[in-house]
Amino acid sequence: MNKTILGLDKQETAKLVTELNGLLANFQIYYQNLRGLHWNIKGKNFFQLHEKFEEFYTDSQIKIDEIAERILTLQGKPLHTFTDYLENATVAIGKNISNDVEAVDLVVNSLSELLKNERLILDLSDKADDEGTNSMMSDFIAEQEKTIWMLNSWLGK
Repeated sequence: MNKTILGLDKQETAKLVTELNGLLANFQIYYQNLRGLHWNIKGKNFFQLHEKFEEFYTDSQIKIDEIAERILTLQGKPLHTFTDYLENATVAIGKNISNDVEAVDLVVNSLSELLKNERLILDLSDKADDEGTNSMMSDFIAEQEKTIWMLNSWLGK
């Protein structure tokens, strides 16, 4: 039988699991970047950005869990070591960033990278008739596009 217990094609599901693990790795790097930005931000926008970065990392924690659980639902194994994350992530690592503009730019660029992953997964999940993954990616994409718009507005772009 070429179908999973969910009725999805096994080969297409395996591709989805691989891509979801890549997204998981990217979200873990994004999450850790946000923690660092939250801790290290300085300047006149400290209070505003300190709170915003906490909002973002709290949301990312939820998404990380949702992605890992989706991988498990698809009968895959979620990546779970820092080595795995570093080997599979494409989101840039931000280190010792305390400048407000540099910090917000990192978040925008990270979200843009996440969107690339999510759109690929959306395409694969659509072809696989995987409505669960498809719905999750659609929700992530809509939210992150709006966040990019808002952050770019803050940057004056």
